[in-house]
Amino acid sequence: MSLSKLSNSILTKRQTSSILLQWVNQQQNYYNNSKYFQSSISKNINNNICNIQKSSYCTSTVTTSTINSTTINNIFKQDDNLKTNNNTENDDVENTNPIEYRDPLKHNMVNIKSKSYKEIYDDFKWDIPKHFNIGGEICDKHVENGNDLYNESNKLANALKELGIKKGDRVGVLLSQGFETAVSHCAILKYGGITIPLFTLFGPEALEYRLSNAEASCVLTDSDNLPKLKKILPLLPNLKKIIVFNQDKDEQTTTSTKKKGSRKSSLNFFEDEYLNISCIEYWNEIKSKYSSEFKTVNTKSDDPALIIFTSGTTGNPKGCLHAHRVLIGHLPGVQLPQNLFPQQDRKLLFYTPADWAWIGGLIDVLFPSLFYGVPVLAHRAQKFDPIKIASLMERHSVTTCFLPPTSIKMMRQSKLPTNHKIASIGSGGESLGDQLLEWGKETFGTTINEFYGQTEANLIVGNCSAIMDVKPGSMGRPIPGHKVDIIDENGNTLPTGSIGNIALKKPDPVIFLRYWKNEKATKKKYINDWLVTGDLGKKDSDGYIWYSSRDDDLINSSGYRIGPGEIEHCLLRHKAVALSGVIGVPDEIRGEIVKAYIVLKPGVEPTEELKLEIQNFVKTQLAAHEYPRLIEFIESLPMTTTGKIMRKDLREKHQKDHGTKTK
Repeated sequence: MSLSKLSNSILTKRQTSSILLQWVNQQQNYYNNSKYFQSSISKNINNNICNIQKSSYCTSTVTTSTINSTTINNIFKQDDNLKTNNNTENDDVENTNPIEYRDPLKHNMVNIKSKSYKEIYDDFKWDIPKHFNIGGEICDKHVENGNDLYNESNKLANALKELGIKKGDRVGVLLSQGFETAVSHCAILKYGGITIPLFTLFGPEALEYRLSNAEASCVLTDSDNLPKLKKILPLLPNLKKIIVFNQDKDEQTTTSTKKKGSRKSSLNFFEDEYLNISCIEYWNEIKSKYSSEFKTVNTKSDDPALIIFTSGTTGNPKGCLHAHRVLIGHLPGVQLPQNLFPQQDRKLLFYTPADWAWIGGLIDVLFPSLFYGVPVLAHRAQKFDPIKIASLMERHSVTTCFLPPTSIKMMRQSKLPTNHKIASIGSGGESLGDQLLEWGKETFGTTINEFYGQTEANLIVGNCSAIMDVKPGSMGRPIPGHKVDIIDENGNTLPTGSIGNIALKKPDPVIFLRYWKNEKATKKKYINDWLVTGDLGKKDSDGYIWYSSRDDDLINSSGYRIGPGEIEHCLLRHKAVALSGVIGVPDEIRGEIVKAYIVLKPGVEPTEELKLEIQNFVKTQLAAHEYPRLIEFIESLPMTTTGKIMRKDLREKHQKDHGTKTK
């Protein structure tokens, strides 16, 4: 299906999905082979695509406006006279002449299929320019329909400036997948602010914790999420501005006649109650009043760009402060697990059910897609429904996916019928195991490439079935440009096969700057020059990394160090098991024993005979000391919003139910 047909099919069906098409060249200025970096693209770059065929972000009447596009040239002639003073302190960056752009892997990824992983890894060298802006300008052509990202992000950036938001101020983005979410992030970053992605399914307490911790001065949200903010305003003394994208279908502006419409404002409840907070409706008070021209604020590669909070699997969420260089650092980790993305021999459409408030949705999908000009499918879903999501992917001919492990497990459980073949699927967060990999291959016609990382430093290990063997159960090999190894508690690298801390060597562009307002936790994250992930694993003789467990999830039984992941994978191979979570519980003789919480498949009766059958099954598959001596059937497992098993909650449940304290 062509992009035009794809877009039209989505628009005419009036779904709660939208296409962010071809934010072309926007981030191609992130990386170049010249000595200096310019944070704005020239207004006269030739062959820019701005093939915009977007729906309004609302969910009712939808209109489009189209500009014919031509094929983009990735490489432009470099102006020999192009100079930039690396020490400049100017706040604004003027438009510059065209420069030559280079792929971050220093290779044309489409043409390296004959190269081995080793050749790519050995050849890789970072070249991060000092001046680097994640929110650089896009191009000079645009569509006058209000959905052009270039215009709207510039208008919003101008509004932020006039509202008194300063460079370095923290701005929350409480929006689900959609065009306005991309507009918001780009406007904040162009202006030099620090963006805080926020999950729309968070309740007031979770939002208050993050906004208060980050000392946010402004929030961009929609009318659906505004009531949650109202509840916590007295607890947010730093919050002074709220900008609202109204999503009411009855208040939509129709743009087919290119008339500037207006939208009603439903924000009057703020006027008397909180006089020191300005609440501004975007479509009435920003869209029509601010210029679509904006000079991008000069930011450097190490300047703060965003705060993403951890999922809180081991305690209170911590705000990870990342620099503008974070996108460049992530690109190789997107290209390889997505089988040499972006493949230029086919039309691409990228999708993830992971919310764009998480690093997996924002940095692994949205930003890289915008960098390469690849369309992104945005879908507002309140709850993951495997049948509906599979249908959505097939209906819109999705070619490229990031699917969290929990999503894949739920799809497998649902026995979804699909003939939809996908070019590449990446997955990370929890190990899949051979059973899920086999199912994915049969269902989608491609090998799911597992990758590994965390909010503090993501996409540092991964698989690429296009150029290397995939070993089921392994997270893959270190991504080119990243030094990943297994170390002990003193920072010494361990021999092949030894279990230790998975660690990343500094300096590295994906490593976060620090935990926001938490110097103690930041220091604990490092051993010498190694960032310690907190995950245990081992490396085999081929350089593949194998995940064992979180260091605090490790089970010590009779002197054996047991990781729960391997047992969980084994349990999934049993015909009755849908999901499982494994923990260690106290035992007077062995110190700890293995306990498994198991979710059974539909129709399976939870009996004592079944427990014994499962125990014997694990005994025949793993070492004798690894089988679960205790099994408890449970209706559902506690999961983070990113799909990770919250084993600390399982430990707390065991303690509450049995009165025995776990670690």
